[in-house]
Amino acid sequence: MNSTPRLNWYKTVPKAFQAMLGVNGAFEASTLGKTLLDLVYARVSQINGCAYCLDMHVRDLRQQGEDWQRINSLATWREVSFFSERERAAFAWAETLTRLSEHHGGRDAEFEALQAHFSEVEIAELSVAIAQINAWNRMGVGMRMPVAAKAMP
Repeated sequence: MNSTPRLNWYKTVPKAFQAMLGVNGAFEASTLGKTLLDLVYARVSQINGCAYCLDMHVRDLRQQGEDWQRINSLATWREVSFFSERERAAFAWAETLTRLSEHHGGRDAEFEALQAHFSEVEIAELSVAIAQINAWNRMGVGMRMPVAAKAMP
């Protein structure tokens, strides 16, 4: 495995990096809540295999007091009872938007589940947040963003 970073992209294209940070900043006052967003970010990062983003969001979740068992069960969220119906709807939508080629034409059930738990504004914010973490993951994986070896809280 080659884990040498390919390109320091955020210094190479700082305006694009700042724009991406700005999109993330738009969710700071969202009623979605930081914990739900970080759970979704971690799940999408698992799917995309982005070690850098997964490490970052798991650390954020731990700082928020999130339970290790829930974090460790993100990949198997359908199999456990640790997540609320709201969180489950968000995870299903995140997986649908992340795995686009697998879900063409089959998004109605996931969207209806969202409507039962989220307002229109929250659905739009969640969808943009999912698109955004997918973009971050692509940069993290594509540029081989390194993960520092340090103790997890």
